[in-house]
Amino acid sequence: MSAAATAEVAYYSVLGDDRDLADIVALFVEEMPLRVRHLQAHFGCANWDELARLAHQLKGAAGSYGFDQLTPFAAQLEKTVRNGEPQAAVRDALEQLVVACGRVRAGAAV
Repeated sequence: MSAAATAEVAYYSVLGDDRDLADIVALFVEEMPLRVRHLQAHFGCANWDELARLAHQLKGAAGSYGFDQLTPFAAQLEKTVRNGEPQAAVRDALEQLVVACGRVRAGAAV
């Protein structure tokens, strides 16, 4: 698969077609840009504890909302920060998570 084709992959929640849960899944997707901005802000301030906490929180929330595709990216960022890896490694893990977060979509996969 080409890089361009990979960038177009959308992540849909496994709960997206559940009528009782579709609204909260949509809210999770709607709030994603704010979550990303918070992650980026804490990276920019080198606030590693808060960055790791937010990555951990997103890891759990993503799974709870049916976006299992995000979990490994959030887990990697948390691990990278908590292990005290170089800032470049943290930035790479954050960038991968940001790309993955940009792929989440409300509704059901077609």
